[in-house]
Amino acid sequence: MSNRKSFETDGRTVSFADEGAGPALALVIDPTADLDRLATLSHLVSAADFRVVRIQTDHADDVFATLDHLDIADAWIGGHGAGGVIARRAATAHRERVNGVLLLGVELQEAALPDGIPVLVVQASDDEVTPPANGEALRVSAPGLVSVVTIEGGGHHFPQTRAGEAAWAIEDYLDWD
Repeated sequence: MSNRKSFETDGRTVSFADEGAGPALALVIDPTADLDRLATLSHLVSAADFRVVRIQTDHADDVFATLDHLDIADAWIGGHGAGGVIARRAATAHRERVNGVLLLGVELQEAALPDGIPVLVVQASDDEVTPPANGEALRVSAPGLVSVVTIEGGGHHFPQTRAGEAAWAIEDYLDWD
């Protein structure tokens, strides 16, 4: 499903897929997962006039190296599970280029949020890996900046099993159409 490409940065090969046109959303996929894991979600979001770049990495610096490679000046930065932790680190390191942070489930690992940047959490009500309480705790920690959308059911893999609902939540929040 992906149009997988790669490039070299700092001695590492970074794989990515890029589709759509419009404001950019970079989705981080950790290297233990297949780059296509979020392909359906990516396709649905890109069909709503977004440019979605899926980036497979465990290095925060690779996120903006990929955006530089694609001549993307600024973007929403997001990820699912552990990819969200990497996205948070990347967003904090490059705050001036971040329009917002999208977390598909919230890991409790220590990863700061960039000051003053909006955060959208999309989570599943029955996710046992990144439970909804994590998203609520993040919302409480940054009042007025974190919005939470909870999808009924779906489990941890809701971005795949409930891709349509997740895509709608993203598009509705960003209201880019």
